[in-house]
Amino acid sequence: MVDNSIPRHWPKTSYDPKYDPIIDAGPGHNRDHAPTYWIGTAGTPPADDGPVSGDMEADVVIVGSGYTGLSTAIHLAKEHGIQAVVLEANTVAWGCSTRNGGQAQISSGRLKRSQWIKRWGVDVAKGMHREVSEAFDLFNDLIASDDIDCDPQTGGHYYIAHREKVMAGLQKESDLLNGTFGYGSRVISKEELQSEHVNDQDAYGAMWEPDGTCIHAAKLAFGYVNMARRLGVKIHTASPVMGWETKNGIHHVRTPGGIVKTKTVALATAGYTPPGLNSKTKHRLMPILSNSMVTRPLTQSELDECGIKTMSPLTDTRTLRHYYRLLPDNRVQIGSRSAVTGRDAENDKHLQLLRANLARKFPALEDINLDYSWWGWVDVSHDMMPRIFQPDPKQRVFYAMGYGGNGVMYSAQAGRRMAQLVAGKKDEAFNLPIFTSPLPSHGLLTPFRRMGQRMAYIWYYLKDEVI
Repeated sequence: MVDNSIPRHWPKTSYDPKYDPIIDAGPGHNRDHAPTYWIGTAGTPPADDGPVSGDMEADVVIVGSGYTGLSTAIHLAKEHGIQAVVLEANTVAWGCSTRNGGQAQISSGRLKRSQWIKRWGVDVAKGMHREVSEAFDLFNDLIASDDIDCDPQTGGHYYIAHREKVMAGLQKESDLLNGTFGYGSRVISKEELQSEHVNDQDAYGAMWEPDGTCIHAAKLAFGYVNMARRLGVKIHTASPVMGWETKNGIHHVRTPGGIVKTKTVALATAGYTPPGLNSKTKHRLMPILSNSMVTRPLTQSELDECGIKTMSPLTDTRTLRHYYRLLPDNRVQIGSRSAVTGRDAENDKHLQLLRANLARKFPALEDINLDYSWWGWVDVSHDMMPRIFQPDPKQRVFYAMGYGGNGVMYSAQAGRRMAQLVAGKKDEAFNLPIFTSPLPSHGLLTPFRRMGQRMAYIWYYLKDEVI
């Protein structure tokens, strides 16, 4: 039964800049989007199906209406003939999917190919490379569809050395990509990078990868919404999961507007996963805040001085990396680490640090006015790789999350893979470790994670800038 003491349809509430997924019980109820460049320039959001308005049954319930949840719904419908109901606590694509940097790279977590080999061996690493290559093809197919107009800018990915000593490692990684994986990366000298690609004054060269596309983050999400609803998917916004019981194999998912009964639940909540959502996801991710900002449009003289001749994804080699790009309207977007806690997210020192690092790369932009500034939670797994997994074979509960900031592209494939799991249609790729093991836990160290994060940030700074 629905608890009549809780309003069934809450009015839209304002964005909460201090929301913290480790502390708060949930992401809210019908909150507005963060004030991002993407939301500010995407136009009117597409129609959805409104809040749940009574008890119902569903073949599959997907929790979360971001890239992963929508891709899961799309592929359940397209490839398996299964109609899903998507539950979103707030407004559609409220979390990571409208707060990221809009960079699609050929990766699925935070580890490089050499680290894959060290962890799993060459054969598994090659399998992982095939997986992300297939994922990029899927992503390209999706964004080429009539439903999606996300302003793609292709041209590869530039992995930019922020110190001279990093160049040797980039050359080694490029040689590995070319020789072991047959992937055509190349190393670019400082002189070529600054004269032909981007005049980044913080750069000492780069490794270029052929696959890299910049997109408009909200237009991509809204395109997924249009595609999903065209396929018959129901997307219920303002419908947070307030409770969840399982009786005789049937999940009773309680929302303010009604209980949704289903045999199958797929979780796609990423960095916004509530601690009490499900025992199998509790504390299995480390949500990390990332700051992002967008300048006013650059003048022609500023464009000339910055020398940004590509609209491809740019990232530097810092552990606390910067991701940046020239937008189609000649603004510059840049993002990097932010506060440790949600309560400290509005502290101006984090924005000033990001401004200083933009000026370090492009001195002409030192005092430039900003049109947008925001932050969002990144879903970092404890071993830096995502999982698409069914944690308990006895219960039809699945999850896909843990991209570590590399989910713009791979979330499409993760959703497709989760749809395959739901439909019972595995292929040989499911022997890869991201499909065969759960998200790891910090166990007894869980209460001390943020203490460790603060210490790690000090070490990363020393490693990136001093040692």
